[in-house]
Amino acid sequence: MGQRGQRVQRLAAYAVIVRGDQILLSRLSERVTKRELWSLPGGGVDHGEDPQDAVVREVYEETGLHAEVDGTAQVYSMHVADSWRRGRRVDAHSVRIVYEGWVPADSPEPHVTEVDGSTAEAAWKPLAGVLDGTVPTVGLVTEALASYRIRQRQRTAAYAYVVRDGALLLTRTSDLAPDPGTWHLPGGGIDHGESPTDTIRRELWEECGLEGEAVELLTVLDHHFTGTAPNGRAEDFHAIGVIYRATVGEGEPRVVEEGGTTDAVAWVPLVDIAAGRLEVYGSVRAAIEVAGDSVDA
Repeated sequence: MGQRGQRVQRLAAYAVIVRGDQILLSRLSERVTKRELWSLPGGGVDHGEDPQDAVVREVYEETGLHAEVDGTAQVYSMHVADSWRRGRRVDAHSVRIVYEGWVPADSPEPHVTEVDGSTAEAAWKPLAGVLDGTVPTVGLVTEALASYRIRQRQRTAAYAYVVRDGALLLTRTSDLAPDPGTWHLPGGGIDHGESPTDTIRRELWEECGLEGEAVELLTVLDHHFTGTAPNGRAEDFHAIGVIYRATVGEGEPRVVEEGGTTDAVAWVPLVDIAAGRLEVYGSVRAAIEVAGDSVDA
């Protein structure tokens, strides 16, 4: 029986970054392997370096993209008692920490920034191709994908339904929100410990500059979908909207909150909504129907 080589243990951090039906991968350079082989972006953790900092650094070096990672991770261990590394026989033990990561939705195409490293190319690859073997990958990729679960997020919000003289009070989403330029009922997320009616009062002021009060519950709507959040993270999102009939005081509506998800507010004639003269969320039309305020275009 041959003598075992020197014991070598390596700690590395990687990221699973999924966007739609694609995953961000880096191709190993010819100095690592002569055949085409793709891996998760990541690499060795330097002495004294936090693994989360290491994976963010490695993702940038290998893909040129600025990533964020979740605080939790999966840990994978691989022990190869007899292997070759850098021309010598070693007893190798690899510990890989794999985080869920994401990059901004408007990120440029990936490109390698590290010079003379272990990565030759970075690209978004189809998940289906990775899973069926069309895209050749190291074992860690499929191993990590088997444990990957898209983040589940549930958000409960309260909205105000305010009608005056045949017009509905609506606010418009800014570039910081999903579907910029779409009109919706004034309102927003219910803060922890906050009463939904207090949310209505606060949001009417922040988004419309008007003093207002919730009068009665109109309806509760929900919307469930999987997609990419504005920060680029994949989410299984469940939105619950609690809609109240509300009243507001006199005055011209104006957006008070700066740098938020609302950039305009207006009294919009119900007939314009019915005629489709502006883009509105489905919840607006649903609330109009429940309230019995539907009009012919």
